[in-house]
Amino acid sequence: MHDIKPIRENPAAFDAALARRGLAPLSPQILALDAARRETLTSAQAIQTERNQLSKEIGARKSKGEDASDILAAVAKSKDAQAAAEAKAGEEQAALDTMLATIPNLPADDVPAGKDENDNVERHKHGEPATFAFKAKEHGDLGVALGMMDFEKAAKISGARFVVLSGQLARLERALGQFMLDLQTGEQHGYREVRPPVLVRDHALFGTGQLPKFADDLFKTSADLWLIPTAEVPLTNLVRESILDEAVLPMRVTALTQCFRAEAGAAGKDTTGMIRQHQFDKVELVSITTPEQSDAEHERMLGCAEEVLKRLGLPYRVITLSTGDMGFSARKTYDIEVWLPGQNRYREISSCSNCGDFQARRMDARFKAKGEKGTRFVHTLNGSGLAVGRTLIAVMENYQDADGNIRVPEALKPYMGGIDLIKAAN
Repeated sequence: MHDIKPIRENPAAFDAALARRGLAPLSPQILALDAARRETLTSAQAIQTERNQLSKEIGARKSKGEDASDILAAVAKSKDAQAAAEAKAGEEQAALDTMLATIPNLPADDVPAGKDENDNVERHKHGEPATFAFKAKEHGDLGVALGMMDFEKAAKISGARFVVLSGQLARLERALGQFMLDLQTGEQHGYREVRPPVLVRDHALFGTGQLPKFADDLFKTSADLWLIPTAEVPLTNLVRESILDEAVLPMRVTALTQCFRAEAGAAGKDTTGMIRQHQFDKVELVSITTPEQSDAEHERMLGCAEEVLKRLGLPYRVITLSTGDMGFSARKTYDIEVWLPGQNRYREISSCSNCGDFQARRMDARFKAKGEKGTRFVHTLNGSGLAVGRTLIAVMENYQDADGNIRVPEALKPYMGGIDLIKAAN
């Protein structure tokens, strides 16, 4: 959500930032709505002032025993006029709020300019893609051959973009989620584990920016609750409509939840395999900070997500998203892309975003610093630490052998009962 004050003070800067997002100037429309609203409010206040004067005149006439019926009629008419003006101002405020709510966050100054993902900038790589003495298979082929990944049965139950995992692959996915949670809640990373609801109300999704613009990408129940697309939604909303003490910041929370996405905008993309599912597990990281802490916290969060891949021995790269590829609520985003030898390419496995005070304004989340009279909006950050299903894919493809078996990474063996190798049952 945008603050109208800086738009009034420097509309050219606002439009320039929107242009970096590939959007046309919007300040003229915004300022026109704002001016109309302020003019109507001024009119309502003038009517109130005039009525106050009329009320004094009524008292003066009555004290003299004079007739005041004409002024009484004027006062009644004035009340109706003021009510109409205030109602109009309310409509104008709603129109302004609606417009501001549909405009994405402004990019940070150091975000690379660009139209789309082709303009993203590689930040660094870690690890070298493994070479195989055989043709590497994709995860879907590996899982089906093992008899532990079934897309046909899932389609009979639920339709496309679902999977049934069984046996040791199901256990491996569970192990990955537990491993990630243990790592992120450990002493080094220090996130506090939360078990949030996966059904939320409209205002929670509005707060984090999914509504109203991206309703088609979400699943809604008949009870007017929404299935979360990411635990970012309930975790960030833990601080909605609150004033935090600066001493508790930065606040770091994490959750392993199921996530649900309609993938309305992904028609024809990744229609096979587990890359793009309607239902998946993800470990989410959320930080609430002061404005002064948020840039450093963004780098820290990225490191926490990267550590998962380092422990698993998976090659990856980090890229900085361009202005044309960032999400709606983000002011700056790093994507982590893991190497998938079956596809012979890097694929996204995590996004870590600094949203500045954009979400906080939508949620009215503030903090009070020691010695300061007023309050300020917090900054919110979120990141995947990691997407569990995509990590399972990466483990399968990077740890496959010539026979189609899957070696278990050392970091996961304690979670797998010491199993070294996942292979088809005899």
